[in-house]
Amino acid sequence: MADVGEDGSSSQEKTAPPEDENYAPPPALDLEPQIVTSIPQVPVAAPPKPKPRKAPELPIFERRNWLIHLHYVRKEYDSCKSLIKEQLAESGGMCEYAVYVQALILRQEGKIQESLEMFQTCTLLNPTSADNLKQAARSLFLLARHKAAIEVYNETAKISQRDWEISHNQGVCYMYLRDYAKAKECLTQALAFKRHEISYVMLGKIHLMEGDINAAIEIYKQAVEYSPENPDMLTTLGLLYMQIGQYQKAFENLGNAMTYDASHVKAIMAAGSMMQTHGDFDVALNKYRIAAVKTPESPTLWNNIGMSFFGKKKFVAAISCLKRANYLAPFDWKILYNLGLVHLTMQQYASAFHFLSAAINLRPKMAQLFMLLAVALTHLEDPDNARQAYEQAITLDQKDPGISLNFALYMYNNGQKKEAAKQFKDFEMKMKVLKATNPNGGDPEIQDVASKLAAALQVGDSNLWKQTPQPSAPTSDQNANSVQSKPPPSLDDTQVKKPFGSIPDSGPLPPPPTDPAGDIAGGRGAPTPIIPPYSPYEDDRSGSRLESEPTFHPPPKIDSLPPITGGAGLKSGALPPLGYPIAAGRTEPPDLDNLPDPPSDGLPSYSEATKDTKKPELEPAT
Repeated sequence: MADVGEDGSSSQEKTAPPEDENYAPPPALDLEPQIVTSIPQVPVAAPPKPKPRKAPELPIFERRNWLIHLHYVRKEYDSCKSLIKEQLAESGGMCEYAVYVQALILRQEGKIQESLEMFQTCTLLNPTSADNLKQAARSLFLLARHKAAIEVYNETAKISQRDWEISHNQGVCYMYLRDYAKAKECLTQALAFKRHEISYVMLGKIHLMEGDINAAIEIYKQAVEYSPENPDMLTTLGLLYMQIGQYQKAFENLGNAMTYDASHVKAIMAAGSMMQTHGDFDVALNKYRIAAVKTPESPTLWNNIGMSFFGKKKFVAAISCLKRANYLAPFDWKILYNLGLVHLTMQQYASAFHFLSAAINLRPKMAQLFMLLAVALTHLEDPDNARQAYEQAITLDQKDPGISLNFALYMYNNGQKKEAAKQFKDFEMKMKVLKATNPNGGDPEIQDVASKLAAALQVGDSNLWKQTPQPSAPTSDQNANSVQSKPPPSLDDTQVKKPFGSIPDSGPLPPPPTDPAGDIAGGRGAPTPIIPPYSPYEDDRSGSRLESEPTFHPPPKIDSLPPITGGAGLKSGALPPLGYPIAAGRTEPPDLDNLPDPPSDGLPSYSEATKDTKKPELEPAT
């Protein structure tokens, strides 16, 4: 490139042109300044990113907290405990989180006292933490130190106000101290702070422990409104409705529970027990078949299956199922009661005595067990002990008319008419009271036997207890409530039978609400104990659980008792055995002493056949 001089001319212009003819001078350069209208934008480079800094140094007390937490939530307790040990060694025991997690692990391992000491250490390290105080109170609760736990919860409430957990736990502690008023107050306060299902459950349980079923129903209705898809709540509400006899509402709630969970064992057992109580044994067995898939080793299930077979009069199958239930729960008195009842029905009195004695050892204050034991002893020809058993039964239960009737039959069969008449009068008084409280109460079979015994004793001229109440014209209030009084439809859309007894439950008279079942003794209308589904909310240690008591049992069969003696112009067999099949059109059993001769079959008799046959003569032995 040519150089440009100071005057603007290049060095080529100053040199002489060459001699070539074709030479052309280069064009002149336009050196005039040009006006630039726009300046192009030059992109500005982004400032360089700062280099990543080094992670800040954590204090020595909190260096491994994240790793301890990771191992704990994974339940890797061995690795977690080794890290905690290293962390506490480095920090000199001043790491609060490491001590807290170690206390949680100790409580998981069942070392409650050691966990309490560790939580107390956490409280010393951080006295303003409500979580440390809550955990310390929880450990005290698990150690059954409820008063101390309440005091710690009161201190925690000063730090953390309007805390649902604190109020709920205080209510539970007061419940175990049997201070139900404060327990209800704390649980109601907890529900005001925040609604939780467990608070409804505990509040309803307290009402049941006080015997207020209606208040418990209201609580569980609120719980179902809050959590309408909870099958446990729906099942419990259905069982409570069964306790007060509102079977339609009970069936609706149990059906809703099975709608949300078709394999819910508690709801299936409750529905099956309701069908069993109303005599639909086939429907009940279908329900129990579904529950057996999920809980094949449930003693409650096998007990109810056995009593369903008993209602169908399949006694061998009933005994097999009941013995399996007894194998699974050998100390359940209801299973032993049912076994004794089935063996009595099968006239196996020694086996019945064995099972009833075992049940009495577990429930020594149950009158019906002594009554059944007296029936067994009567058939085993032990009249002295049978009488003592009857007297003990009457001492324990002053309201059951079946005991007095059985005792009167026993006295009459042993020729003690005066004492039999006295017991029969007691029976009439008890029966009148029962009819006054429940017009439809009482077993028809008991009334039939009582009528025959009254004729034999020449007592009971009025027999007001036998009069059937006349149906009156329904009022407007009765019409309004008629839907609730009807029995519920069965699960196969068939109309159920009228329930036997007053309230279907486990034993078979009231409470607790988790005892929904009742059965038919031999298909004859006497309720027998059926074990309810297990309730996780039921606490047997509270000591306030109400016992369910059986009511009636059919009197002993008179044909198997000693013959009647001393009757006024009565011959043997005047009182027929229970359940005797009477032909249509007959009002009394046939006379067994004057039966007609069987028809002749045309064959010769033995004497005629051997008339011409000579006997062989035997030679004397030598």
